[in-house]
Amino acid sequence: ILGDRDGETFDRARDGKRLNAQAAAVYSYMQHGQWRTLADIAAATGAPEASVSARLRDLRSLKFGGYTVERRYIAKGLWQYRIAA
Repeated sequence: ILGDRDGETFDRARDGKRLNAQAAAVYSYMQHGQWRTLADIAAATGAPEASVSARLRDLRSLKFGGYTVERRYIAKGLWQYRIAA
């Protein structure tokens, strides 16, 4: 969950602490396997929806745990996500 992110724009000094805090908050909120929208997760963690989406992608990576993050379509472009148990 914690560690340096990939990408040209990642700067450990500028971004590391903030992104690790986001990742920990997203994982903590999602670890119980309940379906949540990005808006739900953002409201619970205080992170922007775009950041929540990025942290969910991170969780799928082996580098950050290789979790199975499932998604399901609700309606009108709305998706829900959960970490599979």
